[in-house]
Amino acid sequence: MKEAIATVSMGLGLSLLLPQIIVAEQLPLNPVKPTEISSVWGEDAQIWGTAEKPGDKWSLIRAISYSLRYLDTPKAAEVYSNYPVPGITRDRVRRSLIRFQQLLKTAKTSREFQQAVEKEFIVYRSVGHDNQGTVHFTGYFEPVYTASRQRTSEYRYPLYLEPKNFANWQKPHPTRLELEGKDGLGNNSIIRGNELIWMRDRLEAYLVHVQGSARLKLTNGETITVGYDSSTDYPYVSIGKEVVNDGIFPLDELTLPRLMNYLNQNPQELSNYLPRNNRFIFFRETDGQPPQGNLSVPVTAERSIATDKSIMPPGALALIQTTIPSVSKTGEMETKLVNRYVLDQDTGSAIKGPGRVDIFMGTGKEAGDRAGLISNNGNLYYLLLRN
Repeated sequence: MKEAIATVSMGLGLSLLLPQIIVAEQLPLNPVKPTEISSVWGEDAQIWGTAEKPGDKWSLIRAISYSLRYLDTPKAAEVYSNYPVPGITRDRVRRSLIRFQQLLKTAKTSREFQQAVEKEFIVYRSVGHDNQGTVHFTGYFEPVYTASRQRTSEYRYPLYLEPKNFANWQKPHPTRLELEGKDGLGNNSIIRGNELIWMRDRLEAYLVHVQGSARLKLTNGETITVGYDSSTDYPYVSIGKEVVNDGIFPLDELTLPRLMNYLNQNPQELSNYLPRNNRFIFFRETDGQPPQGNLSVPVTAERSIATDKSIMPPGALALIQTTIPSVSKTGEMETKLVNRYVLDQDTGSAIKGPGRVDIFMGTGKEAGDRAGLISNNGNLYYLLLRN
C-alpha cells in the first residue's frame, strides 16, 4: 500500500524514512527446527478480544478471503510457478488459508484454536537482515486530510493525475523539482492542467505520495479517496535518512512524528529536502474503495503486511512477533509485545530483503500516530499445512 497503499506500495510510517536493509542472497525462508518451535507460539490476543475490547476474528477471516481471491488469479499462478523456496506452492498456500479460516470459524476457545494450529501447521522463519532471523518492522496507514477540487489561496498544493502522454515520456523522467517546482506549486510544470485535487499543506501532499493513498474531506462536504496510479522512474529516497545524514538528529531518534514536527517548525526546509526524492506519484480517484495492496485486494488494519514480494510468498498466512504501540484507557500511547497472525498482501519500494516488514495500521490520525512510532525488531514466520 505504501506509494504505500497502492498498486505498488511504498511503505508507510517509518518504512520510507529508514535505509534499506538487504541480506546476502540465499533462500529467504527456512523451516523452524523442532527444538526451536516452542519459541514461535503465543496466543494472538486480538482475535477473541477481552471483556473491554471486542476481538477482530471476523476481520481476520475477511482478510483471509481477500488473499484467497488473489490466489485464484492467473497472476498468482505465474508468481508461484517461479517461487524459490522448495515446498511452498500456490496450492499449499491456498489450502493452508482455507483450513486456517475454517479453524477460526469453528473453534470454541482460543486454546482450542491454537492447539489445532500447532498440530496441523508447520512454520518457516524469515532469515532476516542478519541471517539470524532479525526482522525490522515499521508501520503505514491511510491518512485523512482536507482538500479542495478548486485551487484557492488556502488550497494551493496539487496532487496530479497521470498525464495522457506519460507512457511516451523519455527517460530519465523529469525530476521532482522540475515537475512541482522548488515551492511545490508547479506553476510552470509540464504536468500543469493534470491537477486532481488541491491540498492546503505541502507536507501533507508529500505524505500522500509516501503513503500512496488518502481519504480526503473536501471543502464542499464531499469525501473522496485517492490512490496510486503510476510513478516516475526513480528509486525512492528517504527524506528521513537525508535529515539524519545532515546531522539534524541521530538515526536512533528518528520517528515520523519527530520528522514531521521538524519540517512543520522549519517549513523552509521542505524546499531543501522534498526535491531530494525524485520518485513522483500520479493518482486516481478510487471511488471510496478501501486501500489496496499490490495484490489488488484490500488491506486490513493490523492484519495486512508489506514485504519484498520478489522473495516472500504473496497472500500467504504469516505470524509476526514484535512490539506495536496502542492507545491505553487513559488515552496515552503504550507499547506492547504482540504475537499476531497476518496476511502478506502488500509490498513497498522501501521494503527490500527478508529483514523488512511494514504493518498496515488502518485509516486516520490514530492509525498514523501508531504507525509513525513503529520501528522495532522482531520475528516473521509463515504457516503452512503439514501436507
